[in-house]
Amino acid sequence: MLSKDKINRINELANKSKKEELTKSEKDEQQKLRQEYLKSARKSFKNQLKGVKVIDPLGNDVTPNKLKQMQQNEKKN
Repeated sequence: MLSKDKINRINELANKSKKEELTKSEKDEQQKLRQEYLKSARKSFKNQLKGVKVIDPLGNDVTPNKLKQMQQNEKKN
């Protein structure tokens, strides 16, 4: 999970860029922070998916095979 400080810095840079041009170092920092944020969000989403089980209206498990494989691999680790 990304720290509050980093999220606040992302927002500061975004607000500043709306008002004025960012410096080269600020643009680089913004890009780096955005990549960290996206990496964290993807990891979090993937972890949420690992706990999902899909059941149809008849009560049958219709969880996609790819997700089942990911869940089984997680149990092995």
